[in-house]
Amino acid sequence: QSFTMQLASGAAMLQPAPVCRPCVGSQHQAIAGRPLAPQRHAAQATHRHRTCAAASPVNLDTEEVNASEDLLKRASTSGVAKDEAFDARAFRRSLNRTGRYTRKPMNDKASLELMDEHGVGYSVRGLVRQMKDNGNAWQQGEVKVVLAESYGYCWGVERAVQMAYEARRSYPDQKLHITNEIIHNPSVNQRLQEMDIQIIEDEGKGKDFDRVQKGDVVILPAFGASVQEMQTLNDKEAIMIDTTCPWVSKVWNAVDNQARKQHTSVIHGKWAHEETVATASFATKYLIVKDLKEAQFVVDYIGGRHSREEFFDFFHPNAYHLGFDPDQDLQSIGIANQTTMLKGDTEKIGKMLETAMMQKVGPAELKKHFVIMDTICDATQFRQDAVYDLVGHQDQPEAALDMMIVVGGFNSSNTSHLQEIGEHKNVPSFWVNGPHCIDTATNTIQHKTSWGELATTTDWLPKGPLTIGVTSGASTPDRSVEDVLDQVFRIKDSSFAGIKPLEISEEELAAAAAERPAEHEE
Repeated sequence: QSFTMQLASGAAMLQPAPVCRPCVGSQHQAIAGRPLAPQRHAAQATHRHRTCAAASPVNLDTEEVNASEDLLKRASTSGVAKDEAFDARAFRRSLNRTGRYTRKPMNDKASLELMDEHGVGYSVRGLVRQMKDNGNAWQQGEVKVVLAESYGYCWGVERAVQMAYEARRSYPDQKLHITNEIIHNPSVNQRLQEMDIQIIEDEGKGKDFDRVQKGDVVILPAFGASVQEMQTLNDKEAIMIDTTCPWVSKVWNAVDNQARKQHTSVIHGKWAHEETVATASFATKYLIVKDLKEAQFVVDYIGGRHSREEFFDFFHPNAYHLGFDPDQDLQSIGIANQTTMLKGDTEKIGKMLETAMMQKVGPAELKKHFVIMDTICDATQFRQDAVYDLVGHQDQPEAALDMMIVVGGFNSSNTSHLQEIGEHKNVPSFWVNGPHCIDTATNTIQHKTSWGELATTTDWLPKGPLTIGVTSGASTPDRSVEDVLDQVFRIKDSSFAGIKPLEISEEELAAAAAERPAEHEE
């Protein structure tokens, strides 16, 4: 059945869900027992302070599905029975047997070489590669650059971009779509659009999947797609290239396990972030907390120090599932996280909620009411730790930085946290999303703060010797870092003509392009 999947308005209904008795007229429904996350029906606001007398929640403890055809039928818009349970994880796995679903790269040599040519892979001849060969440091005239030990493209992001390039080569004559930006980097997304891969964007009314036809190729981005989007594409018999990072899939498995235990998933993340939207679609019940302040409110509510009205006034309605009842749904909880959040904050939130539940139910009953699984992404952790190390020697003159440059997309959550570290350590930090942010003629930079403010700073590079720490977000190709540093060098030396690339053979180039840092391996 062809229809428009409207995530933002919650208009795509795959299976009726329990309806609150006081709100029958509002026609609230959820998809296969799992409500849409981004925005709710307008009537949500009219009853969010009331106690909902909803029917029993959908039970996800279903028996193992033996026939993929049966499961796919139950997941389709036309075949879902009202009283049937839906196993999202089993549905995703069953896609492997359709012949229209791929989730592994092919390591195609030509695709890797084209990525290098386009500057959307790892650096194999440029400045970043040469800095790595030189102890992560570079001296260019008066400027000393110190590259963070861990930086830039993570394995999952590079893998996603590679799979998109391979999809274009594998299906040269078919229409290619992607359900969102492949990663949060403007230069990479622009490259894909130049290759005629069309992004299905949400322009305020939800994503329009009507353009996708049977046999079209649809790429799912690195941070994943919701179960509802996968169901829509399966109904349309589209070919799916699933580039979801395995670390994100790990979080999905965690919330799915929590759902099977009838626990509410408390997700440390941002409710509007695409990854968190996808993660929430794998949960039966969820509450999304953005930071320590919101986590503390949950702790206080569990301890009886807030009313229901205060709870619903405090949290945005998109931060919890439809029909959320804090008195019932916070009796048993599990912890998960958006993979790009600060590791330290996720750990603190886990400890805070564990302590709150222990005080509520006692040590003997804690395991029945609280579960936690380590879903912190190693790549995110390594990049954060590397920046802490870079800015952690300001009391040592020989290692102190004059400033930090953070390179990454302005909509990148993990990059914002790298910027945040420098700011908290009182190191002047400039977050840019590409070389166009720097005007070499006027020594002016347009940059973003960790709290989202766009700023313009003149004379940002002082005269004389400088030591600059450099890092980049997990969605940032090395070429972006190299282009930004070229602008820095031009400001300090108007005669700068660029960094001479390494001279390597074609065989060495191919080997280097296919090489992945050990930290990125599954």
